[in-house]
Amino acid sequence: MTDTAPIVRTEGLTKLFGTVRALDGLDLIVRPGEVHGFLGPNGAGKSTTIRVLLGLMKATSGRAELFGADPWHDAPRLHSRLAYVAGDVALWPGLTGGQCLDILGATHGGVDERRRADLIERFELDPTKRVRDYSKGNRQKVALIAALAADAELLVLDEPTSGLDPLMEQAFQRCIRDRRDDGVTVLLSSHIMGEVEALADRVSIIRRGRTVTSGTLAELRRHTRPTVHAVTALEPAGLAGAEGVAQHQSQRQDGHVDSRFTVDPDHLDAILGRLHTAGIHTLTVTPPSLDELFLRNYGDPLGSGAAPGAASSDARGDASGNAAGDASGRAPEGASGDPSGDVPGDESLAEAAR
Repeated sequence: MTDTAPIVRTEGLTKLFGTVRALDGLDLIVRPGEVHGFLGPNGAGKSTTIRVLLGLMKATSGRAELFGADPWHDAPRLHSRLAYVAGDVALWPGLTGGQCLDILGATHGGVDERRRADLIERFELDPTKRVRDYSKGNRQKVALIAALAADAELLVLDEPTSGLDPLMEQAFQRCIRDRRDDGVTVLLSSHIMGEVEALADRVSIIRRGRTVTSGTLAELRRHTRPTVHAVTALEPAGLAGAEGVAQHQSQRQDGHVDSRFTVDPDHLDAILGRLHTAGIHTLTVTPPSLDELFLRNYGDPLGSGAAPGAASSDARGDASGNAAGDASGRAPEGASGDPSGDVPGDESLAEAAR
C-alpha cells in the first residue's frame, strides 16, 4: 500500500439480510490523514458499512478494503492499526474507568500514557469510579479516551459523542483536530451535522445503501445557492425580478430596507452591485450549511430514505458494534444474532478485548 493509497475503500459493496438490501452498491474512499464525514439517516447503511470494514460482518458482494487488505480475511492484523468507538458503549460494570482503560490499551499493545492522562483531564473523567456508577456520557468518555490514546493509524467513530454534553463535544472536536494534525485518519459517522461540518475534510452522504454524493464542503456547495441578507438605505432597484434571485423578501425597518433572498452564484457579483448602489448598511452572504446540503439529498422527509426493513438491519449494527479501542471481537460464521449467519449478536467490550 502506497502513502497515497486510500485507507478505506469500498466498491459496489452490498449486504443482504434475507430479502432486505442494507447496502446496495456502496462506494466509499477515505484518504490518508483526512477526517471523512459519513452521513445518512437511520437505516441508510452507515453502521452496516462500518461493521463490514471492521471484519465483523461479511459482505454479500462487492469490494471492501482497509489499508489495502480484506477486513474479513485479515481482521486481527488490521485491528492492530485502528481504534473504534460506537455510540452505545458496553463496559465491565465492576471495574473502574481506569481499569477499563488499561484493558483496552492492552489490546493495542500499550498506549501513550502522557496522552491518556491529558485526555482524562480534557474529558473531566474520574477514572477511580466504577463503571456501574457512570452515566452514559462518562461511559462514552472511557471509550473515546481509549481510542484517542491508542497509537492507531485510523479512528473509526460511529456516533462517538452520543451522551456527551456541549462542553465535552467541544473537547472531542479539539482532540480530533489534534489527532488529524498527527497524521491520523478518521472515519466519522454522526447525526450531529455541526460536528461533521466543523471537523470533516470530505463528506460522503449515503441513502438506501448507496453513496449519493461525496466531496469537500466547497465541492458540495459549488452548485448550491447562498442566502443573502442585506440592509440598505434604499430599495435595491429591480432586485425582486433580477436574474438568479429567488425567495425574495423585503420590508422597511427602522428607516432601512431589509432584504432576504437566495441567489445563483453566477449572478452574485451583479446582485452585490445593485445592493451597493442602494447603500449597504449591513450585508451577510451565507453558503448552505451541511444540514441543508444533507436535506437536499433527501427529497422525502428525513428518516424515510431507507427502504422498508433497512432501518432494522442498520440498527442491528448500532446495537452490536459496541467495542471501543479494538474491534477484534468477531464470532465464527453461524453465530446467533444475524439472519445471514455471518455476524455475532451483541459483542460487549469484554468480548471484543478478549
